[in-house]
Amino acid sequence: MSTMLNNDPYFIDFPGRVSQIQESMANENIDCYLGSRLRTISWVADAFCPWRSYIVIPAQGNPTVFTFVIDAARVADDSWLDEDHVLGYAPLGGMDQITLISDFIKDDLNVKSGRIGIESGMSNYLPEGNITLFEYENFKAALSGCELVNAHYIIDRLSLVKDEGTINRFREASRIVDVGHKAVKEALSNGGWKGMTETEIADIAALAMRRAGSVWEWSFTGGNEIASGYRTGLAGGACTPASTRELRFGEPLMVDIHAMFKLALGDHAHNYLIGSSTDRQLWHANNFIDIVSLTLKTYKAGISPVSLGEQMMDFAEERGFAEYMVPGFEHGIGMLGDEWRIGLNEGPFPFWTNPDHTYQENEVLICAMQYACPDDEIGFRYENPIVIKKDKCEALSKFGLRVEVIE
Repeated sequence: MSTMLNNDPYFIDFPGRVSQIQESMANENIDCYLGSRLRTISWVADAFCPWRSYIVIPAQGNPTVFTFVIDAARVADDSWLDEDHVLGYAPLGGMDQITLISDFIKDDLNVKSGRIGIESGMSNYLPEGNITLFEYENFKAALSGCELVNAHYIIDRLSLVKDEGTINRFREASRIVDVGHKAVKEALSNGGWKGMTETEIADIAALAMRRAGSVWEWSFTGGNEIASGYRTGLAGGACTPASTRELRFGEPLMVDIHAMFKLALGDHAHNYLIGSSTDRQLWHANNFIDIVSLTLKTYKAGISPVSLGEQMMDFAEERGFAEYMVPGFEHGIGMLGDEWRIGLNEGPFPFWTNPDHTYQENEVLICAMQYACPDDEIGFRYENPIVIKKDKCEALSKFGLRVEVIE
């Protein structure tokens, strides 16, 4: 069981979060909340849960986490919850997930009727953790006196705006990422890139970030994403797990690395030209730098994804490179598990970001931009966590926006 003083820069009032959830449950006439999403468990329990896990939040009192039995003791050690509130399930009589959790709700919490909140929906993010059809049908049968209602919006609403402890965790995760970028640049410089592969770059970054305090290269798209040559310009411009391809003179290189500190995620992409640059490459690079710079200057409270996107695409049209821009400028980010969607499930496309979502102060998201020209075998990526402020944004990685020519 972990403890943290409230004067610690990374302090989060987790009992306070639970009270907020329980207040929302009362307003919605929900007697018990059965969370299954990774984002919910991270936000409430403050522990890394890589196995299929659940969290049961009663109307009063502390929640209980249920995770695979081999990891329960470690989760309890990481979490602010004590060992009586982190339990393990196993393939034994009465110890499987459905039986254990259902009996806990009926017998320990004495919830035999009423409304139980669940988390259902869809996502393009693989480990979201929405309840499965099998789980839903079996929980419904085991809790036959209860009504299962979708209540994911409770967590989504409460976790949208970040507290200072959470933001400080993001700042530290981004500092760690900057350490990784510094190590990569040093390794590439003075001809060090010769004979180097994409996977070696990923390893150099990972080692440096681990030494600086990262506990996981959190990305589900290949850990640290490295692309060189034509791979930087692949259509779509994103998600490039490192390959064994060697770097080559005169080609672009994209280094997108990730760190995790206390479940807060760091993510920054930096771009290079190896050995030399052509006028055409520099034209692309200047386009990219200028639109990213303008995007960062535009982010602030009160704007929306669609209003920002329209401004940026108008700029790209004026400069003659709109066809190379992926028309999206951010993805959501939070504690581990809350990587993709921004805002609440309130837009025209269910479980996607509402394009008219109005950003508020202290929301945290990733400014994520892709520029790709497959015909010229070149592309660039920018990713950086930002904190939305009243009239600006705070970019958390300080490594600097530039496309560097490495000799």
